[in-house]
Amino acid sequence: MKVVDIIPYVVTQELDTPFYFSQWEYSTRKICLVKVILEDGTYGWGEGYGPADVIRAGVNFFKPFVLGKSALETETIWQEMYRRSLDYARSGSFTAAISAIDVALWDVKGKLLNLPVSVLLGGVKNPVIHPYATGLYFTRTENLGEELQKEALMYKEQGFRATKMKVGLGIEQDLEYIRLIRDAIGPDMKLMIDSNHAYSYREALELSRRCEAYNIGWFEEPVSPEDYEGYSRLRKQSSIPVAGGECEYLKHGFKRLFENECVDIAQPDICAMGGLTEAKRVAVLAQAYHKDIVPHSWGTWIAISAAVHFVGNLDSNPGRMYGEVPMIELDRTENPLRDKLTSSKIELIEGEIKVPTAPGLGVDVNLEILEEYADNSTNNKSGSKLEVWS
Repeated sequence: MKVVDIIPYVVTQELDTPFYFSQWEYSTRKICLVKVILEDGTYGWGEGYGPADVIRAGVNFFKPFVLGKSALETETIWQEMYRRSLDYARSGSFTAAISAIDVALWDVKGKLLNLPVSVLLGGVKNPVIHPYATGLYFTRTENLGEELQKEALMYKEQGFRATKMKVGLGIEQDLEYIRLIRDAIGPDMKLMIDSNHAYSYREALELSRRCEAYNIGWFEEPVSPEDYEGYSRLRKQSSIPVAGGECEYLKHGFKRLFENECVDIAQPDICAMGGLTEAKRVAVLAQAYHKDIVPHSWGTWIAISAAVHFVGNLDSNPGRMYGEVPMIELDRTENPLRDKLTSSKIELIEGEIKVPTAPGLGVDVNLEILEEYADNSTNNKSGSKLEVWS
């Protein structure tokens, strides 16, 4: 069954409550979705992580090389896109465009074969997954500490076994918020911190050592994604596991992370680093280096569902009779593009997600809502809004 059309859609959402983290403050979400259509009308959905307008341009660049190809030959199509962009786009937004098309192809392949993507990847090895709640961003409020405590408690009441908070405002401020959140949720709920590469090696080491008493599950993106030595030194000198990789692309980027002993936990974003086809290769590489994988996921249910199917297929590392249940990231911030635009077969019940059995990703897009949020302009002409994609 051949591909006859590829349509990128840029969707935009104004946030009711702007929020910020260590790098920027945002008032708008903007995401590029991709629809792949086959000659019999079967379609699949994909999503790219990164600057949406640039990804749309990348999708349109790759489109002529994919049209007419068999949708079942995902690796062949992936290789064609990769080689067409190798000279000038080995990472970044063009790779995210490859990812968006690739995810849509896996979705449509599952529909053609009447099988879930997890089975097509090789089988469901982890039928149950524990999502962690991503939230606890900063907002402009007089009582931010109290608001963060309320939010963390809400996640606990919803059944989440773990949550991740933002840090990176400064060591003393970070420690105060970490203490408040740990006090609120108690000792039994897992708590991770994410600085979005806010710190130097020395700063990250100080924060890591001073927050050890709060039983931190991992320290995510503690230093610049380009500071492989800083990652490695921190990992050797801190008792807190180090996580990172959302800024890495392709198996080659993760090979650098693993060879330099940068992380305990690799966090590929499937919708940025090369799609499900390349994520599967990174999973094999991680297994060879004895690293865990907890994918980064930020966007609609398309991205989340791709992560669920991927984690459902992951090998145990190394594996035992009563091993830990694997985790995925589940964004809980304000996001109608997730909650209204896309629908999913995935349900959170008592803090657990079961890998869905519907064909493909088990996700669809509400076309009426798509029209409501669609941004058909080529560029953001006002220049006044920053888009959330981090």
